[in-house]
Amino acid sequence: MKTKGLETVTTQLGVSRREFIKFCSVVAAGMGLPLGTGEQIAEAVTSAAKRPPVIWLSAQECTGCSESLLRATHPTLEHLILDLISLDYHETLSTPSGHQAEEARAASIKANKGKFILVVDGAIPVKDNGIYCMIAGRTVLDILKESAKECAAIIAIGSCSSWGGVPSADPNPTGATPVHKVLADAGIKTPVINIPGCPPNPYNFLSTVLYYVTFKKLPELDKLGRPLFAYGRLIHENCERRPHFDAGRFATEFGDDNHRKGYCLYKLGCKGPETHANCPSILFGDTGAGTWPVGTGHPCFGCTEQGVGFHKPLFSRASLHMVTPPDTYPHTQEKQGKGATIAGVAVAAAAAGAAFAAASKVADKLGKDDKGSK
Repeated sequence: MKTKGLETVTTQLGVSRREFIKFCSVVAAGMGLPLGTGEQIAEAVTSAAKRPPVIWLSAQECTGCSESLLRATHPTLEHLILDLISLDYHETLSTPSGHQAEEARAASIKANKGKFILVVDGAIPVKDNGIYCMIAGRTVLDILKESAKECAAIIAIGSCSSWGGVPSADPNPTGATPVHKVLADAGIKTPVINIPGCPPNPYNFLSTVLYYVTFKKLPELDKLGRPLFAYGRLIHENCERRPHFDAGRFATEFGDDNHRKGYCLYKLGCKGPETHANCPSILFGDTGAGTWPVGTGHPCFGCTEQGVGFHKPLFSRASLHMVTPPDTYPHTQEKQGKGATIAGVAVAAAAAGAAFAAASKVADKLGKDDKGSK
């Protein structure tokens, strides 16, 4: 394997070849790729004759996706845009502004036709021909259609771009629409990959870009166009509070004893059981353990899931998917040396054929038979 490009880049970065390959290996592992792929990624992103050009369009958004990317540390933003990709246009980060910025975008599209990656941040307003979001005197709707016809692939970053997000919430006065639907309605068939989240984890975006640079294709996607390595599992499956759910231990009010003990937040409206994302696995912000909403004590509100975040009430209970709770639950606080053990209760229940009673217990623990619950 050629290493000239890799050695040159690592020297410029002031890191060792081993450290850079280690970083790429972590990225590869996060995507579920086989051993040895990390070195392949490292070679691909450092030996290319030209860094892959990226054009970033901002529509109806809050700049949260860009802010999230700014806080990435492996790689840092400056390493990403100066060494790994060529960020030719970004309204917030571009050096030129005004007419110069628009000229840079047009020049990049012309020079890299069919080769650049188009990143779209924010929902696209379509009502009244898209007049509710204008850039340099043109609607972002027109700019998107124009750019999408010339790019190699499109990454819709954030829930606004992927599903419509906040701008599309009822009554949706501007006709805010996700990117993939706008393009489908226009008959544009350029592939779109959705990276939802509000904001999304920057490493899901970075990993997708590195995968594309390395293999010249998009990673495996689910039926909603999301990369399976990041959105293939429900949050509920890997949540650190899942054992409490299975044991029937729930917080019922913010600040109550069970909440302080770290019990499951399902009854407080956690949408983890119906939301696909890798939040509990890779956390957020590179600030240590527990740095994601549920880890800090707040229910997941389903920002990555279509039709959940910004559409379902924050504290309504989630729909349960792929959940198989046990037949019986331990007590909230076991008393040592007193009363029957849970194992004994289970055996007795089985011997007595109390399957129906056990099922009722499950329903009770989940709160399905609570008055007024859904």
